[in-house]
Amino acid sequence: MIVVTGAAGFIGANLVKALNDHGESNILAVDNLTRADKFHNLVDCEIADYLDKRDFLERVRRGSLQRPRVVFHQGACSDTMEHDGRYMLDNNYRYSVELFEWCRAVRAPFIYASSAAVYGMGPRFVEGRENEQPLNVYGYSKFLFDQYVRRTLADSRSPVVGLRYFNVYGPREAHKERMASVAFHHFHQFRADGAVKLFEGSHGYGHGEQRRDFIHVDDVVACNLHFWQAAGTGIFNVGTGRAQCFNDVALAVVNTLREAQGKPALPLRDAVAEQLIRYVPFPEALRGKYQAYTQADIGALRSAGFGAAMRTVEQGTSQYVRWLLEKRAS
Repeated sequence: MIVVTGAAGFIGANLVKALNDHGESNILAVDNLTRADKFHNLVDCEIADYLDKRDFLERVRRGSLQRPRVVFHQGACSDTMEHDGRYMLDNNYRYSVELFEWCRAVRAPFIYASSAAVYGMGPRFVEGRENEQPLNVYGYSKFLFDQYVRRTLADSRSPVVGLRYFNVYGPREAHKERMASVAFHHFHQFRADGAVKLFEGSHGYGHGEQRRDFIHVDDVVACNLHFWQAAGTGIFNVGTGRAQCFNDVALAVVNTLREAQGKPALPLRDAVAEQLIRYVPFPEALRGKYQAYTQADIGALRSAGFGAAMRTVEQGTSQYVRWLLEKRAS
């Protein structure tokens, strides 16, 4: 049995689908379907059973579950604007600790989702305590669990891997609504209004030139599967190692949608001149809380044997937009 928590969520559902593609269907899917629409993410997936996250934890506490082949712990509240610290720490930290300790006790490999949010504003995105300064309680919940794991690594008798995801985008994220990726929002903005909106210059960057390490969900899933097969241990950044600007995302969305309409691609200056990309004032509410630049140092990831090439923003965004178009057409 393979356990995937957060299985109906964005990364979890893509991971379940990838496991199916690798011939694995004996999967226990764990999630919270209070928001029932997430079930759509699993409709084309094969699982052996489903458990609510609370029922699953109760069975873990009772010791009534068989030892899993691996636990992919993807479940978490990922809302960076959530202000209920008690809920965030109970859901993201305490739940993770209990699940991790169970895996240690039964010697099951444990691969979990951390986040680049532990680094806050940066500017160094290297796996080290000196670089970790989370800006919000979500980032703190991930940081706190990473710290817990670090204290136990030397004593762990089975593989344990933390994966610090950077800006992930791709299929099966619609349920995230306002927390969905910029590519998702750009797609729907352009379809609705014929234009994509970006922030004006801030943090020393020009209009739309703020930069993030955007990584396609398929590359994130590939990292998860790599560490299960490689049986490694440690905490690793999962990004492309390239910071690309929001203009790149917006232009890729615009040009892929133009391609679908039989229109030629445009350079950025022309897309702006035609008001297909528009700039809006940077929100005051985000000042001091906004990562204007992220770029994963992936040296440790490469040293751990993950050598696959990762999609550029242009490649990944175009692939994603075509998927969104296919879904709307079906």
